[in-house]
Amino acid sequence: MVTGEERIRSVDIAAPQLDERESSRVSEIVESGRLAAGKTVSSFESAFADFCGTEHAVATSNGTTALHTALHALGIGEGDRVVTTPFSFVASANAIRFCGAEPVFADVDPETYNLDPHAVESVIRELDGDVDAILAVHLYGLPADMDRLGEIADRFDLALIEDAAQAHGARHNGRPVGSIGDVGTFSFYPTKNMTTGEGGAVVTDRDDVAERAARFINHGRDEAYRHTELGHNFRMTNVAAAIGLVQLEKLPQFNRVRRANAAELTDLVADTPVIPPVEPVERRHVYHQYTIRTQRRERLQEELSAAGIDTGVYYPTPIPKQPAYADVEASTPVANRASEEVLSLPIHPETTEADRRTIARTINGVSHE
Repeated sequence: MVTGEERIRSVDIAAPQLDERESSRVSEIVESGRLAAGKTVSSFESAFADFCGTEHAVATSNGTTALHTALHALGIGEGDRVVTTPFSFVASANAIRFCGAEPVFADVDPETYNLDPHAVESVIRELDGDVDAILAVHLYGLPADMDRLGEIADRFDLALIEDAAQAHGARHNGRPVGSIGDVGTFSFYPTKNMTTGEGGAVVTDRDDVAERAARFINHGRDEAYRHTELGHNFRMTNVAAAIGLVQLEKLPQFNRVRRANAAELTDLVADTPVIPPVEPVERRHVYHQYTIRTQRRERLQEELSAAGIDTGVYYPTPIPKQPAYADVEASTPVANRASEEVLSLPIHPETTEADRRTIARTINGVSHE
């Protein structure tokens, strides 16, 4: 247990790292008067596509609009079914419904919390193959099992979408996430590994998907005042893109620090009953969240809070148990159990060695009460 004398500074669960470089780039945009989508957005799209190893990137207003756009660009619509995870932020499923399609939930792997390929295949077979796509979420910054999910998608002729909202820079067998499926999407919300304030992106190697995505986010327009389909205003601003260009330069270092901090904390809690995150050999985790598993979550949260350490539960309610999904039937016992035991701890670049030792000491103290 942590006493008053041992308390340290307050440590948030997330902390965007911004400095004068972002301020300077934003000031340039403000002084130019060109605040809406323009050349700065185009520059960010090119830089982000290069980072992801894809032919195209289409910048959007946020991660949810990126998902909606990606699904639309693949032709997912009314009457279609998309297999996805029950253990994610609700936007993953909402985007499917926004397209008029039906989310079908398959359970997760108990160690990685990502979609379990065996559960995915089982759900598809139960539906006699009447499925159109798989939407995999790279939860907490750890890639899903894209080899197996890709095999399943190929066998059943399904589109494969990567929700990489939490996984900027993560890799699977050396390939950047977002570049593995038919299309990938990202969020640049302030809590992510990099931010644009608000923003998102769709990445793909497919020309047809990129072209349709670019139209969809811009009122269905393919040239000035010519609208070939219905669309939304999902565009990113130059202000957001200016922040993103600086953040993208910093992202590799951000991720290196997160990985080093995670490795240190894993060593520090090795002799405690909590279960630290795993990193399968073929996957590179970028630790958007460092998520442990514990049967004493409430008590541990209380003691960490007393020590000045913020924590988070991502996610306390699986999507099929949300009131908005009361009409959905889903058997996801692994996700249900995980929602009762997961706890995320701060390891972002602003945390210190003293912070991590406080976390470990608190975990050890609760473990021996």
